[in-house]
Amino acid sequence: MRRTLPDARRWMRHGTTLLLKEADLDDAALNGPCALPGWTRRRLIAHVAANAGALGNLVHWAATGEPTPMYASPRERAAGIENGAKLPAGELAGWLGRSADMLEEAMDRLTAEQWQVPVRTAQGRTVPAAEVPWLRSREVWIHAADLATGLSFADLPADFLAALCDDVITRRGAQPGQALILTATDTDGSWELPGNGTAAAVSLPGPLADVAAYLTGRAHQLTTAYGAAAPDLAPWL
Repeated sequence: MRRTLPDARRWMRHGTTLLLKEADLDDAALNGPCALPGWTRRRLIAHVAANAGALGNLVHWAATGEPTPMYASPRERAAGIENGAKLPAGELAGWLGRSADMLEEAMDRLTAEQWQVPVRTAQGRTVPAAEVPWLRSREVWIHAADLATGLSFADLPADFLAALCDDVITRRGAQPGQALILTATDTDGSWELPGNGTAAAVSLPGPLADVAAYLTGRAHQLTTAYGAAAPDLAPWL
């Protein structure tokens, strides 16, 4: 992985600032669709606000040693998002900002030893607490683009996008499918996704932003070297 804890915290702060700007919308705009099928912008913002509180539970776990899951249950998670999505624009924006500030402040209080405490994510993975800023960085940057307010993956930092590709490739490595070689034509980045037909992997060259968008299931312009459509990928989370 080409990222460090300082990298992740820097990306998290920068991405949060941008997200808050993009999410400063009136009720009419919030009721409009975002880039996630079937989701409104207000539901997406509620999801991101709830995520800050959930990741704050993992920071509490690291700080106290008391096992604190991100969510009490899938039903509790869904209910929190749905209730938050009903808030008026001002209250929803306030929740998004307060939850982000509380998470940042809780992280500031962790010691070097506490950053290494094992915690468990909502997907059941056990990771050191030092992974939490990266999880939040992914959340704020990707969903800032998902709001569909004009921001795209091309506006995201190149070093973040490269780290995102590393992360998604690692997660996708065990999935069945066509073997792929993805090459960022505007950087020196290259990633290999193992799969069927490894000896004849499909080459997908394109800008780094499109590579990251493709790997995360977002809209992209990638084609094979022969102009064919990029193979469909299963969900990555």
